[in-house]
Amino acid sequence: MNLYGLARPFLFSLDAENAHLLALRAAGLAALFAPPLIRRPVRAMGIEFPNPIGLAAGLDKNAEHIDAFGALGFGFLEVGTVTPRPQPGNARPRLFRIESRAAIINRFGFNNVGVDAFVANVRRARWNGVLGINIGKNADTPAERAIDDYELCFKQVYPHCAYVVINIASPNTKGLRTLQEADHLNALLQRLTALREPLAERHGRRVPLVVKVAPDLGAEEIQAIADAVRRHGIEGVIATNTSVTRDGVAGLPHANEAGGLSGAPIKERATHVLRELVFALRGEAAVIGAGGILSATDAAEKFAAGASLVQLYTGLVYRGPELVAECASAYRAK
Repeated sequence: MNLYGLARPFLFSLDAENAHLLALRAAGLAALFAPPLIRRPVRAMGIEFPNPIGLAAGLDKNAEHIDAFGALGFGFLEVGTVTPRPQPGNARPRLFRIESRAAIINRFGFNNVGVDAFVANVRRARWNGVLGINIGKNADTPAERAIDDYELCFKQVYPHCAYVVINIASPNTKGLRTLQEADHLNALLQRLTALREPLAERHGRRVPLVVKVAPDLGAEEIQAIADAVRRHGIEGVIATNTSVTRDGVAGLPHANEAGGLSGAPIKERATHVLRELVFALRGEAAVIGAGGILSATDAAEKFAAGASLVQLYTGLVYRGPELVAECASAYRAK
């Protein structure tokens, strides 16, 4: 049994959020026992990735553990979601395991230290791999001013990362998912792509933009998002965030908790959205697969569906760091 296998029974005996915080503090120790980085080079969004396995946003919300996660064999890391101002998120308890289905429900609500402290944490990190930063809006920002929050964060994080993710898919910030609707999304992308031009000139490089979407989308919504992504020259889409459905967990303890469902039960739903986006985008943007990856086979399914890269979150909770190397080994260049 690996080190995480020994620690998991203790971690799972704790409140889910306390276990989460303890695991973050112990990530540096886990890195000491991690296997060497598996190299499966991939080029996507104009970036060279040493392998296509990434850490999904949400585990390292405040960019406090970049060095530890960077030593676990990931080809890239994504940190955040960060908002302009610090906010505590929703009241605890707000994180729940459904162990029998290898699932999690969370309603964190973008709890984070705010963009100034967040950027300071990024600058302190010594790891020099591919870093993405995930940005969002504050919970108390009115919907009509949401774009201002994204613009402020975009300006702040631009010099410090390889790509920026526009998170419009969390179900835990009221009204956020309305930004996936065509009119709102086009307005948001138009503002940020216009802002990117002077930022690129000032910093001497063009940072790719990525949109993170929900798994709970119909065919017309997926097509509208793909159209907006292509229209505005967005480099990537992450498919997907958590789900508001309870397919696969209905009737189980914690299944009725408010929040987003992640893990094994959303795999098929997330992969369907991924596949549809790949078809609709016609190679004009990379698609990053996330949702329900708990094995090398799951990662291989995302790649077969057209994902250029994949990201892990809930799988790490249930499987531990060994999952990173397993998934990297499953990748076969096309």
